[in-house]
Amino acid sequence: MRNNVRILLFSVFFIAACGIFYELLLSTISSYFLGSSILQFSVTIGMFLFFMGIGSYLTKYVKKELLNRFILIEIILGFFGGFSSLILYTVFVYAEDFYYIYGISIIGIIGTLIGLEIPIVSRIINFHHDIKDTLAKVLSFDYVGALIASLVFPLLMLPFLGLLKSAFFIGILNMTVALITAFIFRNELINKWRYVIISSFFIIVLLCGWTFSRPIDRFFEQNIYQDKIIFSTQSPYQKIVVTKWRNDLRLYINGSLQFASIDEYRYHEPLVHIPMLLNRNNENVIILGGGDGLALREILKHNDVKKVTLVDLDQVITSLAKNNRIFSVLNKNSMRSEKVTVVNTDAYDYIKDSEELYNTIIIDLPDPKDSDLGKLYSKEFYMMIKKRLAVDGIIVTQATSPFFARQVFWCIHNTCSAVFEKTIAYNVYVPSFGQWGFVMCFNDLAIQEVNTDSVINKLNQALEKSNYLELRYLDANFLSSLFVFDKDTEKIDTDTNFINNQVIINYYEKSIESWR
Repeated sequence: MRNNVRILLFSVFFIAACGIFYELLLSTISSYFLGSSILQFSVTIGMFLFFMGIGSYLTKYVKKELLNRFILIEIILGFFGGFSSLILYTVFVYAEDFYYIYGISIIGIIGTLIGLEIPIVSRIINFHHDIKDTLAKVLSFDYVGALIASLVFPLLMLPFLGLLKSAFFIGILNMTVALITAFIFRNELINKWRYVIISSFFIIVLLCGWTFSRPIDRFFEQNIYQDKIIFSTQSPYQKIVVTKWRNDLRLYINGSLQFASIDEYRYHEPLVHIPMLLNRNNENVIILGGGDGLALREILKHNDVKKVTLVDLDQVITSLAKNNRIFSVLNKNSMRSEKVTVVNTDAYDYIKDSEELYNTIIIDLPDPKDSDLGKLYSKEFYMMIKKRLAVDGIIVTQATSPFFARQVFWCIHNTCSAVFEKTIAYNVYVPSFGQWGFVMCFNDLAIQEVNTDSVINKLNQALEKSNYLELRYLDANFLSSLFVFDKDTEKIDTDTNFINNQVIINYYEKSIESWR
């Protein structure tokens, strides 16, 4: 019997790992579909713990046939957990308005079943050990399993399996625990072969789901995105999808549109050329983000550029931009330029550790939707940026939409103004995104006076000499309109964004909710 108890203890390790896997999986799915990763992870984990508490409480009513109950719980958990991703994908595609109802229901079922597991296993083991030894051993295996799962999910499971296959895999783990337990303890069970047959059957069902998860995934993705999907993968950091319709190529990250080739130049030309035309020296340029190579394409049009460093976290994106024929045509092989050095690392860490001075710094990062991104729009980050900027240098950052996310936009501007004495905001209209804004900051010797008239005059003079840039959008005739903000987008007061108090995320959450 001692060996059987060891098997039960070992099963605690796996069921603990599965519990963490389910929490992280469902949190990731909700973040992918609904955005706002901090909110989704907080709500999902909080709901999980609540329902686990309910499950633990319900175990007091389980008074007999504990082994049977434990195996049955594992079978039910493996079934619902294994098909959880498929259920939520289906709901999001065909009944999006009811996503929260189904999402909470799935969390409720899985969380309650997880809450039932450990107390029942502890009581079974307690028949053969005293309570002190039982709790020590069970909790030790439980915590070790949770630790390993929390490392395996982001580093191995999500990037290599994806969301659907991960769910099937976790379900198979639960079913395997049920199968092994039923077989080992078969002589102590009522209808001893029933659970072996049932768990074996569902393992086969889940393996079928595993086998066909790729075409299932493509089917649902094709229903989520309007255009034909030509590339889809899960990197260690994000879900990457590329679609194509006629001549329009679109890049999505975690469901959010990054660019549409039909009008991306209306975004990238103002982002790059406004600061670079104003700058007297663009010899050494760094771009943070922009792994698609489109901003880089515009940077390399300037003859005075001698060196460009592109810092983007995700190697999958930069490799796609460099090696995919469609992308390389779009970015004009900018990623292969001898002037360019690509660094795949976090922008915050790179700037913190860098000792180099840059003449122009272009920040083309995703919107501040979570704390990892929010810190890249903080006062502390801009202070580090300033230390890496030449005394006559200029920086520019994308700053979301002044119309759809007005508080976010002006928070970025006001946070920059807390670090740089000279700042100016401008905005453009991009059909795929709507109104979009940028904030430009100048170091002490970059420009003598910063106001709309002086900036426009200097830009007009530079544009007259810049025919070699072959611009498709920027033109002296409408240049002044870029610096005009309408009544519903004009400047407002906001708090400064700090790393330890990221108000910008709250602003972003409110803007998303108001337009959802």
